[in-house]
Amino acid sequence: MSLQKEVKTFDEAELELLKDALKRTYKERFEMATRLYKIQQTMNKATILHKPLIKK
Repeated sequence: MSLQKEVKTFDEAELELLKDALKRTYKERFEMATRLYKIQQTMNKATILHKPLIKK
């Protein structure tokens, strides 16, 4: 029964997030999408540099 309760609460939480998203204005949605796009572009351009460990 615990698993069914958890699934139900996840479904309720997902619906709550969708309802909150619908309450936002188009400007807020656009700004959020722009912010996520900029983050995605930055992450795509990023390179990971590894410096070897220097033991003393």
